[in-house]
Amino acid sequence: MAAKEGLTTSAQITVAAREIDFVTRLNKNWDALRDIMGIMRPIRKTPGTKLASYKARVDGELKGGTTVGEGEEIPFTKLKVEPVAYGDIEIGKYGRSVSIEAVAKYGEDIAVQRSDEAFLNALQSHVLTDFFTFMKSGTLTSTEATWQRALAMAKGSVLDKFASMDIDATEVVGFANILDAYSYMGDKDISVQSQFGINYIKDFLGYRTLFLLPEKYIDRGEVIALPVENIDLYYIDPSDSDFVKMGLSFRTVGETNLIGAHVEGNYSRATGDMYVIMGMKLWAEYLDGIAVVTVSGTAGASTAALNDESAAAAAGETKTAKTTAK
Repeated sequence: MAAKEGLTTSAQITVAAREIDFVTRLNKNWDALRDIMGIMRPIRKTPGTKLASYKARVDGELKGGTTVGEGEEIPFTKLKVEPVAYGDIEIGKYGRSVSIEAVAKYGEDIAVQRSDEAFLNALQSHVLTDFFTFMKSGTLTSTEATWQRALAMAKGSVLDKFASMDIDATEVVGFANILDAYSYMGDKDISVQSQFGINYIKDFLGYRTLFLLPEKYIDRGEVIALPVENIDLYYIDPSDSDFVKMGLSFRTVGETNLIGAHVEGNYSRATGDMYVIMGMKLWAEYLDGIAVVTVSGTAGASTAALNDESAAAAAGETKTAKTTAK
């Protein structure tokens, strides 16, 4: 007797489980990162939404105060907000394929599951690289003598900036090169945590979180800081009804659909193919609320010059002595 029409087969269950597992892992990773950074709930945007950062300042002078008499109209202080547009939230389209020969040779565990893990990591890295590159365009720039002073002044700069705009900035997160951080810590007993390949320290030198990043994200001798209130996570929902109308149905999981995945077999090529779409963007609302501070003379600088106040002072004395000798 023939199987009933519309019967769900084991192959379909396996494909669905793989799609769910892939999407769930990415969502959990980003939920954890949002918690570490202190980002509020992700903001859903429609395709074509313009991304913009802002520069806010008081236009003219602060009005009102004790000069307003009883019963008099209270004047408004004009706050000028200047948007800086950066383009649309774009949908990234990705795909990967595993051949039947690879599965036959290495087994499903290696050929499919491990390559799925690598694919997932590459997608996460793409979003983070884009965010860290954007942060380097922050306009609160300065140079300090040591790495610890760079961290302190980066935090102080963003707190001062947000206070001048009358915007609350309760906690600040920082980003630094991992080699600089470990060089500074030396043999200090400091607990470093890790989440999907990113190392970080909680409550370090006044920062809510200090992220320790490799050189592909941030240069040695460079420190970036911004308040958690200045970080947003925008996304386009892959399960958008307009995509479904096109016949493109992607698996999503949970209430916040950051990523969509679809797995299918390609009989003409004897491959198992996965397609992913993702329109996710980490963004800073105020570009002039990002501090980028560098340590002076970091090109070829010694560890001591980066991290020790006395070493920096000694370097200055040596330079003065050489000048005098001439």
